[in-house]
Amino acid sequence: MIQLTQTKAEFEKAIEFLRNDISSLRTGRATPALVEDVTVTAYGVKQQLKAVASISVADAKTLTVDPWDKGLINDIDKAIRESNLGFNPVNDGKLIRIPLPELNSERRAELIKVLHGKLESARIAVRKIREDWKRQIDSAQKNKEIGEDEKFSLEGELEKMVKENNELIKEIGENKEKEINTV
Repeated sequence: MIQLTQTKAEFEKAIEFLRNDISSLRTGRATPALVEDVTVTAYGVKQQLKAVASISVADAKTLTVDPWDKGLINDIDKAIRESNLGFNPVNDGKLIRIPLPELNSERRAELIKVLHGKLESARIAVRKIREDWKRQIDSAQKNKEIGEDEKFSLEGELEKMVKENNELIKEIGENKEKEINTV
């Protein structure tokens, strides 16, 4: 007997991955997600910035990074500069301030292009989940575990889930695009 409850969890995981993935796309506002995954070499080991410092929002256009070990401040400064995020951190010896430059129309267009790529990856993940479950349903019918009516019922339910998740992906994308384009 095939249950589609596990399928729902797989779809939710794909959507959650998308939400996390696009949270690092820069909008007009400062958010710790912009830099928390920057890789810092601390104590000879590569770590994420969020593992060696607290990151907070000073105001809408400024982030502050407060290293727990002040000896790492230059390593953190260097990692942020080399991260290709386009930030120019200000290091005062105790705290790093990251003023966010204004997004110009060219950069907004680039971000939207990246967003569309991430949305397409999410849609591909949803299609892959659908294909895997369709194969399982076909296999179950072939092995006489389910009847033809149940097969069509399960496939209909699966298609409904796929449609709902594709709508959710579209909605998430539209909201993020609106956020990026807000000046």
